[in-house]
Amino acid sequence: MSAPSLFSSARALLGRDLRLLWRRRGDAFQPALFALLVVVLFALALGSEPQTLSKVAAGVLWLAVLLAGLLALDTLFRGDAEDGSLEQWLLAPVSLAWLVAVRVFSHWLTTALPLLVATPLLAELLRLPHAQLPVLMASLALGTPLLSLLGAVVAALTVGMRRSGILVALLALPLYVPVLVFGAGSVAASAQGLEVTGALLLLGAGLVLALVLAPLAAAAAIRIALN
Repeated sequence: MSAPSLFSSARALLGRDLRLLWRRRGDAFQPALFALLVVVLFALALGSEPQTLSKVAAGVLWLAVLLAGLLALDTLFRGDAEDGSLEQWLLAPVSLAWLVAVRVFSHWLTTALPLLVATPLLAELLRLPHAQLPVLMASLALGTPLLSLLGAVVAALTVGMRRSGILVALLALPLYVPVLVFGAGSVAASAQGLEVTGALLLLGAGLVLALVLAPLAAAAAIRIALN
């Protein structure tokens, strides 16, 4: 029997993740509901003044997306570690880094993508000017995969620890801050009529670098945690 190809293994792992997610679909909506709750609470706290809301809309939306992704970060590899699937990853005939990359894509697909789809509606709730919405969407499209990749390294480092939810947050937040600064900052620069290409290019460069290095680092961390 021939060894499975990269794409067949990716299809099998992604299909398994989606089937498991469907069985516990109540949990699947938690990040999106959390982000919605954050946006609504900010809107209520700041009042109904459109000018006040529009000034902080981009920062609030970015913060909501970041915290929603952080909420689901601890479960990225923990379920596989508890049921023994992670050990099978080490024995798989494909690269561990490739399986990690597929899992990160699955995490982004089920946590960040629904928020990206809901962003125009949430932006309307916060009275974000329509001219700034394309920049916000571009920054989120570049920034959310980067957050998932950085979070995967942290999740892999703590996969062998019990009750590591707070530790995951403490380790991940310093890595998330530059992404938040450039992501929300690009929208703020757009509101002031400044050039936003530089911030978006930096996010894109960070994403490319993370696509190459983060799966390798996470795979190495998983090997250390399981040995």
